[in-house]
Amino acid sequence: MNKTAILTISLLAIILSITITPAFGAQMDVRIDPTKTTTTAEIKYQRTVFIEYENGGQVADMMRGQTWSKVFSADASSPGVNELRDRINYYLKTETDSNAAVTDLQIRYDATLTGRDLNTSVDYKLVIDYTITNHMVRQQSGNSPGIVDMDWRGIIIPGDVQIFAKGMNNEVNLPMSVFYEAAPELAQLIRGSDAENILNQPIIDSSGIGNQPLGNWHFLFDPTGINADAAQFGMSDELAGKVWSSYTMGESSLREGRQVERIQESNFMADTNYPIRSIQSSDAGNVFISGFATVDVIDGNEVFGVTPRAPEGYATTSTGEFPMMIIYGMAGMAAFGGAAIFIISERRRKYEKTHNTQTGIDPSQLRASSTSTGSGGYKTNRGEAELIDSDYAKTRSVYEQGQIEQKTETVQPEPEQESTQDDEREKLKEELRKTLEELKKELKKQK
Repeated sequence: MNKTAILTISLLAIILSITITPAFGAQMDVRIDPTKTTTTAEIKYQRTVFIEYENGGQVADMMRGQTWSKVFSADASSPGVNELRDRINYYLKTETDSNAAVTDLQIRYDATLTGRDLNTSVDYKLVIDYTITNHMVRQQSGNSPGIVDMDWRGIIIPGDVQIFAKGMNNEVNLPMSVFYEAAPELAQLIRGSDAENILNQPIIDSSGIGNQPLGNWHFLFDPTGINADAAQFGMSDELAGKVWSSYTMGESSLREGRQVERIQESNFMADTNYPIRSIQSSDAGNVFISGFATVDVIDGNEVFGVTPRAPEGYATTSTGEFPMMIIYGMAGMAAFGGAAIFIISERRRKYEKTHNTQTGIDPSQLRASSTSTGSGGYKTNRGEAELIDSDYAKTRSVYEQGQIEQKTETVQPEPEQESTQDDEREKLKEELRKTLEELKKELKKQK
């Protein structure tokens, strides 16, 4: 593939990344302290719906240039929020094996409709902050490990969810509700079609997070808080004296498999056929736990077993310092990287020496020569190089050739030619003088 093709593909990728609105699935972020009985979690639900009308038509005329948005926040004091909390707890009790329960709930809702020349998009974003309790199967105490229930992480709430805000009820769970409010004429065209089924899929759906086994999540362990140098350089109270474990999901890997966006497509009929697409990326999750956490299964329930410290020899030594094995490994990787850079640089140098060697005249065979003079002994700084050679034709200056061609001054007669002309004049004068003398003598005789 040549450079032009690569550049073209890169530009197309940039343009597409700018013009296509990203659609993320459920994203969970939770930070767990096994010494406490409650945990706060945040889950973001995002989705984008496109209605295409590249060939124009009734829907194109209806939606081009249209914009609409709704943004609001609500907490337990808002009607409908506690009802949503109760529905989540009912789902956890009936559909999962978790004893966890939600005690407090806050939401932030953001929906935007944008009508463009070729399509109309609706972007949905719903953020729910949970306060969770009863998830600690056993609370950590001293050196006694804690057990954290994690089966609560996958939640689905079907049907409409009404939240009272800004003086009115707002449906926040079904994408179709935006069309009823922002574009009622378009909603009537979609109603009863296969496309309506896609638009009635609930937004509150984190089943992808619950269906991914914890054993497939990516594990990282951070012992910074107990490092011997931590106190010297200062640490926050949250990190000082503690180790942290993190489990993340959502990336394509051998553990999780290939993660792809979820796309649902259908159409509805008006004056012509209009495609509709619902796009949602794969779910993602981040769990941060204070302590060293390992995945376990108890009676079919996935849990984290958490201890204050890692097992001996795991990421720390008996002195509390970073293990020498890791230090030597990091140093070896750095040395390997340096050697690789050196080898690549040396190959590049040899290549340039072989293929980019200067050709032409050896500089040692050249000498400087001035090329400009003026009256009064004035000279410019202009000069040139010429070969060190006795043959003038090889080294003659190109400036000198140009000056000879441009010279227009009249050539002065040589001194020898001037002398010859003077002699001829003197001879002519002498002959005239003799002729005059002879004429005078003849005149005298006749008298």
